[in-house]
Amino acid sequence: MRYFAYILALLAGSALSFEGAIYGELGKTIGQLETSFYNFFMGSIIMGLLWIFFGKGKLSYAVEAPKWSLLGGVLGVVYLTSIVISVPFVGVGLTMVAVIIGQLIMSMIIEHYGWLGSKKTRINKEKIFAVISMIIALILIY
Repeated sequence: MRYFAYILALLAGSALSFEGAIYGELGKTIGQLETSFYNFFMGSIIMGLLWIFFGKGKLSYAVEAPKWSLLGGVLGVVYLTSIVISVPFVGVGLTMVAVIIGQLIMSMIIEHYGWLGSKKTRINKEKIFAVISMIIALILIY
C-alpha cells in the first residue's frame, strides 16, 4: 500500500503541473479570478455527482468538526489562485518548485510541533539540507 501511495502522489504532482499550465493560460484569456472560480465551480459539480453516487460519509457532521479543519477550502483557493497568477510570469517549472519548497518548509514545521493532528517528527539537519538543496535548485532553474 505504501508504494501505491507514492505512485498516487507522483501522479497528483504531475496533474498539478498540467493544471498549473492549463489554468495559467486560461487566466490570460478569461481572467485570473475567473479561472479560479471556473476550477472550483467545475470541481464542485464533479464532486457533487461523485458524492451523490458514491459518498458514504455524513456531510452534515461538518458542523461538529473542529473549526480549523474546515479551512481547507480557503487554502485551496489561495493555492490555486496563486498558481494561476504565478505561472504566466515565471512558468510552470519555477512555480511548482516554489510550491514544493513552501510545502516542504510548512510540512516540517507542522510535523515538528505535531500541529493539526500530525505525528511529531523533529526537524533535523538532513531535512534542512533537503530544503536548502531545493532552494538551490530553484535558483539554478531560474
